[in-house]
Amino acid sequence: MPLLSFLLYIFVTSFTPGPNNIMAMLFANKYGLRKTTKFCLGVGAGFLVVMLLCSYFNVLLQNSIPKIEFFMTVLGAIYMVYLAIKIILSKGDDKNNDENRNNSFFMGMLLQFINPKGILYGITAIATFILPYHNSNFSLIMYSLFLAFVGFVSTFCWSLFGSVFQKFLSKYKSQFNIVMALLLMYSAVSILIK
Repeated sequence: MPLLSFLLYIFVTSFTPGPNNIMAMLFANKYGLRKTTKFCLGVGAGFLVVMLLCSYFNVLLQNSIPKIEFFMTVLGAIYMVYLAIKIILSKGDDKNNDENRNNSFFMGMLLQFINPKGILYGITAIATFILPYHNSNFSLIMYSLFLAFVGFVSTFCWSLFGSVFQKFLSKYKSQFNIVMALLLMYSAVSILIK
């Protein structure tokens, strides 16, 4: 497994702005870290379920159509390049209107089942980095736990650094986006030339 590419993909995808991170940051700004922790725990729990579903969905695809691995790898790389382009071109108007006041474990968990970034992240990470090297039930469960833990940590960090991180992103948004996009491009290229 190309470990550096795997960890870069996980880091960039988890810690860049997305529904989980933005909502955690906004909730922490409004309700405080203590009240936002239950939302973050819900995100982690929901993310674990989604990662397990992505793992076994990928196994099903790989076992049903053995030649799909190459195409899944190519699609994963294309998705990473797409994410990099979206990151570079993002405008910075990520201000969510504060209508959603459901800062709860259940809402954090439920969000994972309608979060396209999280679902595509799981499918891509598992198909590209994990299944070509590890496909036992134990490995899939352990990697799903790891991916869910990283998802929880990223969401918790966004809530922990809520207003500070928000100021940083607004001040250095373009530089931050360029670095994150370049790291994603590196990951995409490295999985294609493995």
